[in-house]
Amino acid sequence: MSVYELNGLRVVDLSKYLDPATETRRCHLFRFNTGGPIPDFHTHMDLMSHLGTHCECPYHHDDNWPDVSALPLTTFMGRGVYMMLEAGPNAHITAAMLDAACAGKVREGDVLILDSHYPLTPFTPKTNTAEDKRLFVNGETAQWMVDHKIKGVGFGDGVSIENCNEDVKPFHDICMAENIVFLEVLCNLDKLKKDTFFISYAPMYIKGLDSCPVRTYAIEGLSEFG
Repeated sequence: MSVYELNGLRVVDLSKYLDPATETRRCHLFRFNTGGPIPDFHTHMDLMSHLGTHCECPYHHDDNWPDVSALPLTTFMGRGVYMMLEAGPNAHITAAMLDAACAGKVREGDVLILDSHYPLTPFTPKTNTAEDKRLFVNGETAQWMVDHKIKGVGFGDGVSIENCNEDVKPFHDICMAENIVFLEVLCNLDKLKKDTFFISYAPMYIKGLDSCPVRTYAIEGLSEFG
């Protein structure tokens, strides 16, 4: 299931389902019984920090920038805005494009989710092939995020953040220098019925962690986040 009802609110799970048997990134579980008269099962988790739907923090890009534990909890929740961008294939996401898409809906402290009509599953062998028509981020995209005081930016399958160093590095440099976090490998965005909602994606509270798999969800119907 990806959509739930909760006290009249609509909850949409935006997380990728992970199966250790099929996941290509590091994901191993070792379950064991500690023994004794009562079964007491524990699990060793051997996971990559960039696994499935995950949140990337500034420490991912620079040793001197904040890790997961150094950012306030409110970094990882707030008003989400889903933006379907209109452009031709493999276009860079410009400030003008973002201005047109937000139509005055974006507020300081929002979490933006960028998408397009050219979906392709990220981080696969099809990345950067002729089949890959996704839109690109670059320094101009990042500067718009900084200028509008965005605190987080997520990506649907219609946006690439892995096309080339010349685009990806300045996007990271500019955004993460201002503690803007990234949400990658989001799923079920087509299940959203509203383009503004409450969103949560809190990582584990571990010192020295650069990024973390997260259970990301949207809650539609909260008036404070409309």
